[in-house]
Amino acid sequence: MLKNGILNPAINSLLSRVRHTNTLVIADRGFPYWPQIETVDISLVDNIPRVLEVFEAIKANFIVGKILMAEEFKRVNDADTIHHFEQQFGNIALSFEPHEQFKRRVLATIGLIRTGDTIQYANMILESA
Repeated sequence: MLKNGILNPAINSLLSRVRHTNTLVIADRGFPYWPQIETVDISLVDNIPRVLEVFEAIKANFIVGKILMAEEFKRVNDADTIHHFEQQFGNIALSFEPHEQFKRRVLATIGLIRTGDTIQYANMILESA
């Protein structure tokens, strides 16, 4: 029995399959469903859990080399929200691209974790180092 860390077996399975430069999506509650990739849906109610909470839990045992987000995240969210995300990322390289281009990358990921987050465009693609 696990004593700490990620307890969700489906998320553990996803994480164990990520290798060098593979990618994983953490998505908000409104992100489209992709039947072609494995999705672990941990949404419960609005904002439980949040994207950043899942990110924090994952990064303890996952070496994140880059983070990719949609440009729209910066346009529709206030400065405090943007700053909070950037602060959580620390020194990890962060880049932005149009949401339509972001979504095209999803099919190449190992999988997707859907949260209950209601922050618009809070979706991120994590690339392993």
